[in-house]
Amino acid sequence: MPDELITRVVAWYDTNARDLPWRRPGTSAWAVMVSEFMLQQTPVERVREPWARWLERWPTPADLAASPSGEAVRAWGRLGYPRRALRLHGAAVAITERFGGEVPETSADLLSLPGVGSYTAAAIASFAFGQRAVVLDTNVRRVLGRVTVGQAHPGTAVTRAETEAADAYAPVEPARAAKWAVASMELGALVCTARAPHCDVCPVSDLCAWRTAGYPAHVGPPRRGQSYEGTDRQCRGALLAVLRGSVEPVGADELAAAWPEAVQRERALASLVDDGLVVRVEPVDGSEPRWSLPG
Repeated sequence: MPDELITRVVAWYDTNARDLPWRRPGTSAWAVMVSEFMLQQTPVERVREPWARWLERWPTPADLAASPSGEAVRAWGRLGYPRRALRLHGAAVAITERFGGEVPETSADLLSLPGVGSYTAAAIASFAFGQRAVVLDTNVRRVLGRVTVGQAHPGTAVTRAETEAADAYAPVEPARAAKWAVASMELGALVCTARAPHCDVCPVSDLCAWRTAGYPAHVGPPRRGQSYEGTDRQCRGALLAVLRGSVEPVGADELAAAWPEAVQRERALASLVDDGLVVRVEPVDGSEPRWSLPG
């Protein structure tokens, strides 16, 4: 079945894939890397414009490395999880200092970069360099789980069994493996979706163990969506929005206007400082402290 599954999914991808700019021929490895950082826990449509603006401003790692890390945080805008901006900046500095300004190709070198874990390293190796790599995001895990073992949804963490199964399915030939990686991911994003799979248009529905078994329900801990309203994460975002919009350090009153609840605001602000996203500025005239993005 693996060969048949791969052939059908790749053929489906050739005629149904979305036109995403970071997939186009000639896209640099750096541009692919930026897309992978931005796409972490973020929908594709929210990434298109920020990705284009980022690459226009910083077309190479050296360009970003030459800018203050705070400018990366500012440019990240409302993509969410802004620590990704700091890590991407750190990766750009490492690439510039250690790899001559070129995104490295080997797994070991990629994993040595700030913010690059096993998934991101595999994705860059596959999508930027056409290598054979096991690219296991939630979409791929869901496709393989449903098709091969009849599992409705993957667990919260990647298991060794999943990794071994994905490796067994990845074609030996690098170019075909890279095509399979992006095609299986796209199938999960567009057809084999979490909430309402479109089995009627799935190219491998007759090979799917989950469908054959009558769509058994998810077994395991309840799957809960992430709340946002009123959370520290929302508070952090509101405070960062004020700081991104100011070229000068911001005072406590301005931050209080953005988030009136004092205890939560102070907790969120302290966490932003701890994460390196915000710095406390002590005015030389002895007045009240202010805050800014890192320089």
